[in-house]
Amino acid sequence: MMKTYSSEHIKNVVLVGHSGSGKTTLAECMLFEAGALNRRGLVSENNTVSDYNELEHERGNSVFSTLMHAEWKDTKINIIDTPGMDDFVGEVIAAFKVADTGLLVLNAAHGVEVGTELIWEYADHLKKPMILICNHVDEEKSDFDNTIEQAKERFGRKVTVVQYPYNQGVDFNAIIDVHTMVMYQFGADGGKPEKLPIPESEMAKAQQLHNELIEAIAENDEGLMEKFFEKGTLEEDEMVKGMMLSIRHHELFPVFVASAKHNMGSGRIMGFIDKCCPSAAHMKPEKLTNGQDLPCNSSNPTIAFVFKTVSEPHLGDMSFFKVCSGKVTAGIDLNNTNTGSPERMTQLFILQGKKRENVNELNAGDIGATVKLKKTHTNNTLAVKGQDVEVEPIHFPEPKVVAAIEVHNKGDEEKMGLALNHIHEEDPTVEIDHNMELKQTLVNAQGELHLQVLKWKIEHSYGIKFDFIKPRIPYRETIQKSVHTDYRHKKQSGGAGQFAEVHMIVEPWYDGMPDPKDVNVRGREEHDLKWGGKLVFYNCIVGGAIDARFLPSILKGVMDKMHNGPLTGSYVRDVRVSVFDGKMHPVDSNDMAFKLAGMMAFRNAFREADPRILEPIYDLVVLVPGDYMGDVIGDLQTRRGIVMGMDTEGHYQKIMARVPLSELYDYSSSLRSLTQGRGKFTRSFAEYAPVPFDLQQELMHAYKDDHVEV
Repeated sequence: MMKTYSSEHIKNVVLVGHSGSGKTTLAECMLFEAGALNRRGLVSENNTVSDYNELEHERGNSVFSTLMHAEWKDTKINIIDTPGMDDFVGEVIAAFKVADTGLLVLNAAHGVEVGTELIWEYADHLKKPMILICNHVDEEKSDFDNTIEQAKERFGRKVTVVQYPYNQGVDFNAIIDVHTMVMYQFGADGGKPEKLPIPESEMAKAQQLHNELIEAIAENDEGLMEKFFEKGTLEEDEMVKGMMLSIRHHELFPVFVASAKHNMGSGRIMGFIDKCCPSAAHMKPEKLTNGQDLPCNSSNPTIAFVFKTVSEPHLGDMSFFKVCSGKVTAGIDLNNTNTGSPERMTQLFILQGKKRENVNELNAGDIGATVKLKKTHTNNTLAVKGQDVEVEPIHFPEPKVVAAIEVHNKGDEEKMGLALNHIHEEDPTVEIDHNMELKQTLVNAQGELHLQVLKWKIEHSYGIKFDFIKPRIPYRETIQKSVHTDYRHKKQSGGAGQFAEVHMIVEPWYDGMPDPKDVNVRGREEHDLKWGGKLVFYNCIVGGAIDARFLPSILKGVMDKMHNGPLTGSYVRDVRVSVFDGKMHPVDSNDMAFKLAGMMAFRNAFREADPRILEPIYDLVVLVPGDYMGDVIGDLQTRRGIVMGMDTEGHYQKIMARVPLSELYDYSSSLRSLTQGRGKFTRSFAEYAPVPFDLQQELMHAYKDDHVEV
């Protein structure tokens, strides 16, 4: 069993980078160099510690984050490998929450790719220490200098070279280290290198980069700066101290070199993590929702944060957590401070991919897992009794795509509901909406690829066959002119009959509209509709033509019809109804009769009042490299989009447009195709606007074909 490590000797790192940058292979090398593995696995052979899921084997890349660990000298290094596709960004953000240092893996043959840029935004926002690892320097098209120049251009001049490849390309086997000022030369199988003097031909370049590194280190410490000016250099211990401070304060992003494929460079990276990266105890304190700090100290009361949940139909939930304060022991009783529910951690595990290892205790700063927590989910805080605090939750991004679910077997609908709940627990970036208005279950996700993965998981893990289909659109109906109408409801079927007659004015409502002048207003009700817009209802009855007690029934009839508009069955909004006359019968008039009369009068008036169908319009903000601007704008125009403006944001061109929701169903995959995966977008509801006349006719005819109004 692994020994228990103190907070000062625990380091948590997360591997991030664009898909294909080599994170999983690098993780394999790191574990191998630390002695945690006897043999390195290969992604192509489906035998790596990370990427162990069947879906990942099918796809050939990471879909889920994977927790691993290694011991290096007197340090425990927890390693989290993450997927590189933006569709799985929830896995990356959750891992960043509990990691102390990010290892950003770059592909030297491809430069800084879009997935890398997106990840950097999260890292920069969280101000986490970052190390850049330039991988794939053994490829024919490797261009280290260009990759680093791109990194400096996108991430700032804090990007500082610590290593560079001596002979990049297919013959690569040596790294020049400008921190230690030696050259590491590797054998054909990689592993531990031979330390050699830097070749004379490289000395000038190495010395220049060495000085740049020292200057970057000294900039963040006045004492070191004074020593640098005094001696023109720094001692090894001084450089290590300076790097630790600079990295921790997000002021230095050191660059290392690796060939994960041939296991070259990973040992030096592990040594650097051990020497220079901050431990959990040396990081900024965790923030609580009440604004207070939570120091990482094993002597304090126990508080743990659940950052990931894995749900397996036959095994139950596994909860991954970080010990933020105190220590967690097997069998400890804790309280879920979000829900108030008591929980017992009967078993504690540390993970090596899919392999679990039982442990008895985990100190503050460590990461582990447990099973069978009853009412605890991702983003929940567990604490000992008396600690009524909550750790600041992970803030996941808003969904970008939505699809409706169509189950093949109607008998699976309840089972599907349970599966979707489990999916949301595992991945909070998936949002489920059992939409009563549209009569559909909607799945909101990060992209088309995200939806494909969800479909695979539900079909394989829960045995439910279904399709994602285009969601219905939540149209609205309204009117454009005023209409006077009346309706008499009369029913005689033996015994007591039904009688009601209602006269009303139905007209479009707008904000600031004055009261009607051609009727005698006796009462006014303004109703904010839950689906947006208003209904303003006036009592204009004179002389007791209709008893006041029947007006609520007339209003109810109008409201019932507004739930099911005459044109498409959509909700009606922004209308004003003035009831000004009518008739009643001393025996046959009742609430039901006036409700029906009100409903039918409103329906008839609505159809004559130049009705319009409104559609939801969304604000779209699209960020793309300048080369793709024309194609993206052209595509938006084919979607009835209106470009509202253009700007620049960092290295992107920003397009602001308004586009109907009905035209956005496949936008995520289209943008990815148009920009070779380099574009991204956000969307938010803007307004309801009238649909074009030809589209209104299509929608009305389609509704008429499918429905027979009663």
